[in-house]
Parts: sequence; C-alpha cells; structure tokens
Amino acid sequence: MESIRSYFPSGDEYVTEDALKNLRNYKYRAVDKSFLTKYLYRHYWEWAVTLFPRWMAPNLITLTGLSFEIIDVALVLLIMPDLEGPGPAWLYFAFGIGMWLYSTFDNVDGKQARRTGSSSPLGELFDHGCDALNCTIAGIVEASAFGCGISWQTVTIIFMTTASFFFSTWEEYHTGVLYLGYINGPTEILTFAVLACFASGIWGPQIWHVPVTQGLPLIGRLFPATWELMDALLALTVVAMVFGHCLICCWNVYAACKEQKRSFWATLPQLAQYFAFAVSCYVWLRNSTTILADNHLVLFLITAGTAFGRIVSKIILAHLTEMPFPSYTVQMIPLALGAVFSWLGLFTPRTELAFLVISSVFVVVAYLHWALVVIERFCEFLGINCLSIRPQPDIE
Repeated sequence: MESIRSYFPSGDEYVTEDALKNLRNYKYRAVDKSFLTKYLYRHYWEWAVTLFPRWMAPNLITLTGLSFEIIDVALVLLIMPDLEGPGPAWLYFAFGIGMWLYSTFDNVDGKQARRTGSSSPLGELFDHGCDALNCTIAGIVEASAFGCGISWQTVTIIFMTTASFFFSTWEEYHTGVLYLGYINGPTEILTFAVLACFASGIWGPQIWHVPVTQGLPLIGRLFPATWELMDALLALTVVAMVFGHCLICCWNVYAACKEQKRSFWATLPQLAQYFAFAVSCYVWLRNSTTILADNHLVLFLITAGTAFGRIVSKIILAHLTEMPFPSYTVQMIPLALGAVFSWLGLFTPRTELAFLVISSVFVVVAYLHWALVVIERFCEFLGINCLSIRPQPDIE
C-alpha cells in the first residue's frame, strides 16, 4: 500500500497546514438577483428543506442530488447512446426530473447546513466541486434531450456550461462573492433546460431540429438558411453568455481590483487556463480519427469534464484557503497530449481509443485521490465529518 501511495502527491502538497489555518477566516457570501429565486424558488426551497431529516448531512444531500444526474447519464448510455434518439417519452421526463431534483438538492444543502448548525468551508468546496462535475454531466443529459447526437452541437453545450462556471469561479476568487445575476445558469437557464426536456418528451426531440425560419418565424431570416432551430438557440445562448455573464464577471473583478488597489490586468492571464482546456479539447476533437466517428464522445467528455472539475475545484480551494490562484493541473496533460498527437496525425483509431481510455482512468483516479485527501484534511482540521453530522455543539 505504501508503495502505491508513493506515486501520489502527499496531502501537504494539495493543501498545506498554513493554508488550512486560513479556513478560520471563511465567510460565505452570495448575491442572487434572480426574480424567479426571489418570488418563487426561495419559498419552494424553504419548504423542501423541511422534508429532509435533521441528521442528514448537507454534503450527503449534495451528493445525492448529483447522483440523479449520474443516473440520467447511465440511462443515456443504456437506452440512447447516440445522444440523438428519439428515445421513449419517459426518458426525456426522467432527464427533466433528474435535473430538477439536482437543482433542488443543490439549493437545499446550504439551508440544511444553517438549519443544523453544520455550515463549514468544506460545504462550499464540496457543493461547488459537485457543480463543476455536473457542468459536463448535465450537458450530456441536455444534449441528449435536445437530440443533438454525436456532434459539435453537443460539444458547444459543454463549452458553454464549463466556460460560464469557470468565469463565475474566477470572479468569486477575486471578489469573495458568488454573484448570480437577474438571469443566471443555476436558475433561469436550468428552468428552461427542464422544460425543454419535458417538451422533448411530449413532442419528441425533432422539434429542435426544424429549419430556423420555421422555429423562429419572426427572426429566423437573420440566421443562415441552412441552420436548424437548435443552431440558432445555441448561437443566441453563446452571445448571451459572453455579454450577459462573462463580461459582467470581468467587470466585477475589475471593480474588486480597483477597490483593493490591485492590478486587474494581472488577473487576466488566469483565464488562459480555461482557454488552454477549451483549445485542447477542440483541437483533439477536430483532428480525431475515432471520437466523433465511432461514438466515443461521452467517454471523451467524461475525461475532459473530470479534468475541468479539478481545474475549478483547485480555484475554489485556493479561494477558501487564501492560496495563490492555481495556474496548472496535472489532469490537463492527457488533453494537451491528445490534442498534439491528433493534430500531428500520430493516432490510428485503435491507438487513439486506447490513449483515451488510459487518459480517462488517469484523470478520474487523480481527481478522486485529490478530492479524498483534501476532504480528509478539511475534516481533520475542522473537526467535522463529510457525509454525517458530528454531534458537537461547536460545529461552526
């Protein structure tokens, strides 16, 4: 066992004792401008939390919520592995219900923490870490609900979910506040996604693939004549994400840097980490001999999504422990190598699939080791359990 452990970094390499001491300064701050949250969902979540027993740990609620989305991905692989379908009507309703339950559990866990007096920095790391993984998991489910298939439409959905989450995490690192705007991903966009799943269950996913002039009769002529409704929806969403989310994140970071008398321009190179991730994924897929052609896209997305989960979780960890902004993660190596090898034409379909499988195992194992070690160190330092509530009056 010791010989195996020698191949992995030590806990102190992931998070030092000095960094853990900064957890004493932790204070969760969030701003949610959503009208849906204010006038509707807030009351629903306050009611929903009363359905959970007080002995149930907030992190267990978070993990249970994520499991609904994982079940949906399993259903995709078993029933509709081409992500296109059409599948049975109940499958699309299962997608929508899984997303709704994930959202409910994700919003209830914090309320459960305050209800039971078990709030801690680990809760934010665990919650946002699951959210980071769900960017890809939910993206796969939603692409299947839209009937996008093994295509660049599916890849675009993943790029949108991961990019918006990365910018939010980068923003929170510098501002100390999780900011959700009047229209945000976890509320309005997720509501649309759930309703879209139900619509596919009622009318079939083909409704998203009619000519854009038929799907959007008022503005359809503004788009290329060959586009489907789905192409237009993705394009509009990308524009909304860039101007309504990413640039606002940049403005908030600029304002925070100005208030703290720091250089905003010094923060911009930190965004290169996501662009390296996105470019590596794009180049590998664009030059791949087998991923799109032979239906290995889900395996690729799980590999890339796990690497992305590690990238943003390290930023969250740095925010909580007041460590410098992380600029590199080892899980990026397989993606970068895959991009280079495919671009140079060094892969055959068989060798590329073998490399992808090995990369997937490496990325998942490395992520799990990092997560388990960091969680263990948080629990030891804070005197808490991760998935259960320790019966102590000073849990805070």
